[in-house]
Amino acid sequence: MDLRDFYLLAALIACLRLDSAVAQELIYTIREELPENVPIGNIPKDLNISHINAATGTSASLVYRLVSKAGDAPLVKVSSTTGEIFTTSNRIDREKLCAGASYAEENECFFELEVVILPNDFFRLIKIKIIVKDTNDNAPMFPSPVINISIPENTLINSRFPIPSATDPDTGFNGVQHYELLNGQSVFGLDIVETPEGEKWPQLIVQQNLDREQKDTYVMKIKVEDGGTPQKSSTAILQVTVSDVNDNRPVFKESQVEVHIPENAPVGTSVIQLHATDADIGSNAEIRYIFGAQVAPATKRFFALNNTTGLITVQRSLDREETAIHKVTVLASDGSSTPARATVTINVTDVNDNPPNIDLRYIISPINGTVYLSEKDPVNTKIALITVSDKDTDVNGKVICFIEREVPFHLKAVYDNQYLLETSSLLDYEGTKEFSFKIVASDSGKPSLNQTALVRVKLEDENDNPPIFSQPVIELSVSENNRRGLYLTTISATDEDSGKNADIVYQLGPNASFFDLDRKTGVLTASRVFDREEQERFIFTVTARDNGTPPLQSQAAVIVTVLDENDNSPKFTHNHFQFFVSENLPKYSTVGVITVTDADAGENKAVTLSILNDNENFVLDPFSGVIKSNVSFDREQQSSYTFDVKAVDGGQPPRSSTAKVTINVMDVNDNSPVVIYPPSNTSFKLVPLSAIPGSVVAEVFAVDIDTGMNAELKYTIVSGNSKGLFRIDPVTGNITLEEKPNPSDVGLHRLVVNISDLGYPKSLHTLVLVFLYVNDTAGNASHIYDLIRRTMETPLDRNIGDSSQPYQNEDYLTIMIAIVAGAMVVIVVIFVTVLVRCRHASRFKAAQRSKQGAEWMSPNQENKQNKKKKRKKRKSPKSSLLNFVTIEESKPDDAVHEPINGTISLPAELEEQSIGRFDWGTAPPTTFKPNSPDLAKHYKSASPQSAFHLKPDTPVSVKKHHVIQELPLDNTFVGGCDTLSKRSSTSSDHFSASECSSQGGFKTKGPLHTRQFVFPIAG
Repeated sequence: MDLRDFYLLAALIACLRLDSAVAQELIYTIREELPENVPIGNIPKDLNISHINAATGTSASLVYRLVSKAGDAPLVKVSSTTGEIFTTSNRIDREKLCAGASYAEENECFFELEVVILPNDFFRLIKIKIIVKDTNDNAPMFPSPVINISIPENTLINSRFPIPSATDPDTGFNGVQHYELLNGQSVFGLDIVETPEGEKWPQLIVQQNLDREQKDTYVMKIKVEDGGTPQKSSTAILQVTVSDVNDNRPVFKESQVEVHIPENAPVGTSVIQLHATDADIGSNAEIRYIFGAQVAPATKRFFALNNTTGLITVQRSLDREETAIHKVTVLASDGSSTPARATVTINVTDVNDNPPNIDLRYIISPINGTVYLSEKDPVNTKIALITVSDKDTDVNGKVICFIEREVPFHLKAVYDNQYLLETSSLLDYEGTKEFSFKIVASDSGKPSLNQTALVRVKLEDENDNPPIFSQPVIELSVSENNRRGLYLTTISATDEDSGKNADIVYQLGPNASFFDLDRKTGVLTASRVFDREEQERFIFTVTARDNGTPPLQSQAAVIVTVLDENDNSPKFTHNHFQFFVSENLPKYSTVGVITVTDADAGENKAVTLSILNDNENFVLDPFSGVIKSNVSFDREQQSSYTFDVKAVDGGQPPRSSTAKVTINVMDVNDNSPVVIYPPSNTSFKLVPLSAIPGSVVAEVFAVDIDTGMNAELKYTIVSGNSKGLFRIDPVTGNITLEEKPNPSDVGLHRLVVNISDLGYPKSLHTLVLVFLYVNDTAGNASHIYDLIRRTMETPLDRNIGDSSQPYQNEDYLTIMIAIVAGAMVVIVVIFVTVLVRCRHASRFKAAQRSKQGAEWMSPNQENKQNKKKKRKKRKSPKSSLLNFVTIEESKPDDAVHEPINGTISLPAELEEQSIGRFDWGTAPPTTFKPNSPDLAKHYKSASPQSAFHLKPDTPVSVKKHHVIQELPLDNTFVGGCDTLSKRSSTSSDHFSASECSSQGGFKTKGPLHTRQFVFPIAG
């Protein structure tokens, strides 16, 4: 049978396989002594294994792995990718593999191996049996190169004498097949006797009579040959010695004997007593027992034979597992040429003297006896194939296998005596890093014997745990003004992994520029100096990241609170506070609020205020900063108050700062205009007929001791100019001639001039009478004064020419009536024209002045409505002229001013000419609570201020108080600029901003064409 036949036979046997889901079996037949890399079989082809996953339909990459024992030299190898089986460099020697065994058939020498198919989804355990066929690689050999045989001389022809058989480790045809006697000298021949066991025993045949005296020794050669191809042979020298005759041989009672002896029989135990008899007598009857030549040397070591008695005893401890049956051939010889032969079969019975054997072969190769698994390996990961066996038999050889204690591993039976060691649950390195357990194999003998195998499994860490901070939020506090590099805390995180997976590095997140963090130790230090006033709290994150693959990380929030130190003095919002109050503000009213801040915190920012140098004119609340007056204000007596304020914080030591406070008293319109010129209400001016239009014919001049707009005056002719012959400048008070007088204008003219200021909240007024006498000369002055006295009986709202009493010569009466009639027409036209122009100018100026007034704010004045108007330095006229004038105050909602005495009414143009009047009602109302800490923000500081100029021709509205001031006969009033205008030292009072155009007094003659008003604008 050639090698191809063996492969075909192996393929047929491979069809007989076990369940493909768990285990399968293949049988291959090979010859011994094959060279390396000779293919034996193909596992996937022989088992028809598909590489397609039935569940997913995808192609899988299968891995074939030979299960081997640590330290074994494998006789075959398996390709991990193709599953092909090949021979290795380790030659397969059948005689060595099956040494000491006796086989009846050629296929009885084999070895087994296991192959696993991975991964787990395709797992299979393939059990492979490889039968090793014999090759004629050994020559048959005799026991000794020289064989001595003694033959009696009286031996009959054709007598047979046994020759020691040759042995050949090969079997079958490769074993001993043929003996040949060389150089037999025709005296001896050779015959071969085949025993029932198939052994061939050579026998020497005597073919001629022997005569010891002629020749006592014959030397020949015997050749033995096997049946192999090529044939192998060997020879030995056969030396025959011719001896004397003993013609009876011993005879055994039983030629075939079988006995049983336990394997634990002690040395010296009798096995059997053999007995043979000999019919001869004397020395020829003396029987000597010896082992036959076919008895194996090993058997002779276990048993002893008494040469005299034939008793076989145990001379060495027996082991059934080593040799269960011993066959002993005993020869009984009396010295004759043919001894008696008896065959004794000794059966060694089993005793439970062998513990089970555990054959542990790893699927996952161990390192120094330890299997390394990853904690992410799935359940049922195969670790090792365990084969248990027991050399004992029957009950003593029945073995069970189990794991000694509870571990995440189990044994899965695949054959009667084989188990797979697998993981039974998911592994967790952080729970248990190493497992050491015993696999126990126990037999069923009495007493039971067991064997253990230690398995060590170490888990390899996987980076499956992120670092964990002991606190998710870390709160710290540090005082400001620290030193750089100040230690704050140590940030610590733990990682349940190990090795580099547990090596943690720390990293600061954004918004952490004020800090340094040691990446290894987690020590947090301050990299800068903290200033609580700049930043009181820092919130940032710290990241802890391990060095695993991929790395895992976690974060913690860090909150650093900066503690305050008293390193900031109180700070006023202004170095110089300026407040503006009305002079009519009641005592104990709030005049302002001091605002002070301290950038520190807690007690360090608790500020207490105090006044340093005020003479108790003001009271300062030490906590709210509210300043209240302790005096009644009179701007004409004192226009401003200045003192220092000190702020002290509550720190240790305390810190302080000071600021300057100025209280500016704003003017209130509490003084009426005072007429300076004309000197009296009975004086007159001569207007010659030759006077040209535009020339100044008279002057009216008055002063107001208030300031600012309260001192600005407006001159208006309210009566006596029905012909429109005269015009008064509203600013300078100069009366000019509008047209050249004609004869009809000759006579006395009485002009009622209203002088009003532009004060707030109410304007004050004064009326003055101006008499103009139109004529070329004024020769009879007494007549003129008489006319003046007579006009006092005429109401002020009527022209003196309307009186029934003749003030002129009768010659002029008719002419005057005509002139007046014509003049009235002209006056009406002029009046309408002037009225229209004044309305446009008034609206423009009022809007401009309202815008300027809206820029000003002042503290809330308490009980302003209930404060009565101060009346200072006002003298009632002592003249009887007051009998004709009644001072009345018109209602605010009156459409037209009421007449002065019921008969005089202000002309409509006075109501229309209001563009120069400061409209306080248009200013946005502002109310400040005295206890508001931000009140000071609404007061103007002493910073440089812009100014705007009010043009001198700005019309001024008529006020609601009317009075005729009786002037002295001689103008004796002399006043300086200081008397007329009291200015604030800070120039911030918009009521005190007027400037004088002359020094030492007022000009009573000549026009006053320009007056400048300076208004501070809030910066």
